[in-house]
Amino acid sequence: MRESASIVEIWVYLSGSPLIALFITLAAYQIGLWLYQRSAQNPIANPVAIAVILVSVAIELLQMPYRTYFEGAQFVHFLLGSATVSLAIPIYRGIQHLQSRALPLIISLVCGGLVSILSAVGIATALGADHTLVGGLYSKSVTAPIAMGIAEQIGISPTLTAVFAVVTGILGAVLARFILDGLGMKSWWQRGFAIGVASHGIGASRAFSVSPEAGAYASLAMGMHGILGAIAIPWIFHLMNR
Repeated sequence: MRESASIVEIWVYLSGSPLIALFITLAAYQIGLWLYQRSAQNPIANPVAIAVILVSVAIELLQMPYRTYFEGAQFVHFLLGSATVSLAIPIYRGIQHLQSRALPLIISLVCGGLVSILSAVGIATALGADHTLVGGLYSKSVTAPIAMGIAEQIGISPTLTAVFAVVTGILGAVLARFILDGLGMKSWWQRGFAIGVASHGIGASRAFSVSPEAGAYASLAMGMHGILGAIAIPWIFHLMNR
């Protein structure tokens, strides 16, 4: 009886510790990655989507407040800064490709970025979404760390923007294959660049898993979109909200 009580006391202590949140986050992603590999890398079994569901279920069952969860998960969140800086690497490696295909890549980047903003903001506005929700959609296709920085700059909730960015990345990683196949797009560099523009890091991870060339172009697109978005999105936001 005493041993059972001790176990309960230990669990109560651990469930309130930030470290359990870090363990849940890492374990959930490992489970998602394992299922993704077991499914022969089926895009529907996206490891990030699986991890999000598992983490949500876990913290709900544990009745863990988000503040407590984030105290542990912030160690992973801290790495987003390093990931943002590392975007310079694919851009540097892709300079030669960018020079040889500069015009189509730049046109695709600008068009993709504008369509991402105008379509999402236009639909949300037409459906009567409030200003906060609409504002969070402006930078949803830019990689999450930069998107959160843009959100702070334009006075929108960074947390809400991060949610939209993650959802966009997951949907892009899951649906891109079917959409690009339907459009008859065969070249890996075209497929990768399109995924990188639309669904940033999560999409780039999916692209790398199917083709190194697609992954390289997805990373290049993600980095370029991050730089362009950081400069242009605040200006577009203020222009559309005069």
